[in-house]
Amino acid sequence: MKWDLSKLYAGFDAPEFVNDVEALKASTDAAIERARGMELTAPALEEAVREAEELSDLYVRTMSFTYLTLAADANCEEAMRAYARLLPCAKRMEEANSALSARLGQCDDLEALICESDLLKAHAYLLRRMKRDAAHVIDPALEPTVLKMQMTGGSAWEQLRDQLDANHMVEIEIDGEKKLLPLSAVRGMANSPDAAVRRRAYEAELAAYPKMEIPMAACLNGIKGEARTLCELKHFDTVLDMALDTAHMDRATLDALLQAMEESLPMFRRYFRLKARMLGYEGGLKFYDLFAPVGEARGDYTPEDARAILVKEFGAFSPRMSNMIERAFDERWIDLYPREGKSGGAFCSGVHPLGMSYVLANFEGSYGSVSTLAHELGHAYHNECMRDVPILMSDYPMPLAETASIFNETFLAQSLLQRADRPARIAMLEQQLSDAAQVIVDILSRFLFEKEVVERRADTTLSPRELCEIMLEAQRKTYGDGLDPDCMHPYMWACKSHYYSTDVHFYNFPYAFGQLFAVGVYALYEQKGAAFLPDYEKLLRMAGSGDVREVAACVGIDVADVNFWRTSLKVFADKLDELEALAGE
Repeated sequence: MKWDLSKLYAGFDAPEFVNDVEALKASTDAAIERARGMELTAPALEEAVREAEELSDLYVRTMSFTYLTLAADANCEEAMRAYARLLPCAKRMEEANSALSARLGQCDDLEALICESDLLKAHAYLLRRMKRDAAHVIDPALEPTVLKMQMTGGSAWEQLRDQLDANHMVEIEIDGEKKLLPLSAVRGMANSPDAAVRRRAYEAELAAYPKMEIPMAACLNGIKGEARTLCELKHFDTVLDMALDTAHMDRATLDALLQAMEESLPMFRRYFRLKARMLGYEGGLKFYDLFAPVGEARGDYTPEDARAILVKEFGAFSPRMSNMIERAFDERWIDLYPREGKSGGAFCSGVHPLGMSYVLANFEGSYGSVSTLAHELGHAYHNECMRDVPILMSDYPMPLAETASIFNETFLAQSLLQRADRPARIAMLEQQLSDAAQVIVDILSRFLFEKEVVERRADTTLSPRELCEIMLEAQRKTYGDGLDPDCMHPYMWACKSHYYSTDVHFYNFPYAFGQLFAVGVYALYEQKGAAFLPDYEKLLRMAGSGDVREVAACVGIDVADVNFWRTSLKVFADKLDELEALAGE
């Protein structure tokens, strides 16, 4: 199954696409000039909002078509050319936003202006943020040049990294025959029930990275070096402060989250050692066994099976969601299987003007593949709940972006657990703990890695060897004795696209936030039952209308309180206790 992008455009040479790109170019240039000279009146501000809405609509349509085409085929030359044409538009839109933000920074009576207009009231949070962000606008004399240089700097490095990853073929022996497979397919073998297959895939993967470690390191150095420069130009103290601002999150919330995560490490290390014993050996878990299925988990799910399960299970929670899942399959929102040139992993990309989302997956038949579809369709449901929200208010921050996806994973697992026999229950409990370990332990290792890289990037360019050493040290600090010290993964910096985002640095802690926040939200659902659905949809709908603490407070959660995070983590401690008991029977 491949997704159908014709809902956006018939092709890159379609008149609609060509005209929209030209309209986007013209509109961005006009928006910059108008923002700089804008009168500080309610009618002028209304005009600026409408103009920004039109720009966003054009940009989402054209860039979604281009980005999604490249995600499914990194070698599509038409898409590469279109991306090169759209990048200047993206940078000019940033310039327009900066100009409007700087102008709002000069407005002493913004609240009074907002009160004069329903349109401005609907965009109040955005306008207040833009006024606040005026303190972090790059000097207008420098910004056009800086943004232009990013196109041949960070953005070019990011695109190169995606091409390297998507086209990297790995030599591996399967059934006595040597084959060349995409990196994403080899990494997917980590879910194999066959230990020999997992080990060979791990060894083949590690052996393949030296072939591209130099350009990968160059990409990472370029992107993190640029981040430090932008941090200075935007008047942030650190790149992490800049990332927190992008995440609409304060340091107190991050500190509470990190404290709880660090406190939970002994519990997760206990889980890793238990899994090693369940796989037949003592000591720390071998890295290639992190995702090994335990118990009698099915590995033969078909897409039809996945669809039936998801429609049935989520129909019990939200008919709106089950109907959306049916549409996703019927209308081909999903690109399902791995292939050469296609991005690894999975993601969901909402297209607000169409009221739909596209889902990329690399389905391989495991329960994990079904759970991944549930996760990505959770993102789609979040977008569904925001269909009637103005497009400028539909862009929610990363920490809240994982709420619906992790909620879906949790809901699916809990629903299936209730009917599972002992072997299946062992398999599902272990899967839940494995997933949680990735977004607590591994995410913490990624956070420590990126923090060290960004700090050291101030004085030096880091070699592949140094990057591997930093990664191993981060894994030692987090996995500890839960991981076999002779079987770790020094190249995790090369295979995770998150490090190479030019728009979002520290693309890690939001996942841990999302995991534990969603577990807390699910606990509210367990308390309130079906009556919670309106509150849940309100939470999702508001995600772009407030800072993280404000949005969480609408369902009574204080995310700056470490005890909230401890309560969510206790859910996994309880699951570990149950798994230990079942494994010992």
